[in-house]
Amino acid sequence: MKSFNFIAFITGLLLMGCQDKLELEGKVLEDNTKITIPHRRIIVQAVVKNNNKFIPVYADEFFTDSSGCFNYTLRKIKSVYLYNFSIVGDSAYAFSNNRLGLTELKRNGRFLYFYLNKLADLTIIIERKSKTSSNDTLYVSWESDGKDGKLLYPYKIKNYNISNGRNSSDFEFRWIGGDIESAIKTKVYADKETVVYWELYRNGERKKITDTIICIRDVANYAYFKY
Repeated sequence: MKSFNFIAFITGLLLMGCQDKLELEGKVLEDNTKITIPHRRIIVQAVVKNNNKFIPVYADEFFTDSSGCFNYTLRKIKSVYLYNFSIVGDSAYAFSNNRLGLTELKRNGRFLYFYLNKLADLTIIIERKSKTSSNDTLYVSWESDGKDGKLLYPYKIKNYNISNGRNSSDFEFRWIGGDIESAIKTKVYADKETVVYWELYRNGERKKITDTIICIRDVANYAYFKY
């Protein structure tokens, strides 16, 4: 009931609480090359405080033009001093969120720059060639520019030898025994450091291995592990 009342309260703010207007201008740029990105969708959220928590609530949206620039009128909402400007990601660029306060928007609102990171294809290839009968166990994870790769972009796990071995049904990134031929297909930040972590349990021992790579834009990038 409390949640419903809060949502109704916020809806009332958004519908009735718009007072002053603030003219904003700026660009959406690629982080590395600084080129502008056209026709990019930007979602505006009012950040509302409730029970010492900050809750983002959808307020509006707009797009950059064909040159990657935008001119937007922010209708300020009563008692709201923080706003999120979330640039929607896709297969080419990662999602980006920018939280700005009214003071900063008033000071720099005519010169705003939002940045997106370019994504690059990455395939993580896993092959088990060991002929031992022991059910050794392999765990795989990865991060890009310090962020969990599983959360950065949707992934797909391909198993090419299903009859003899595949990733565990109850833990996606675990492989136990078998004749493994698998691949994880995903995307990571281009031109930034990506680290793949391999953790192998075999004969009662744990072995941890890391591969650090820089994934190049517009090409197929690979990380291999054979065991």
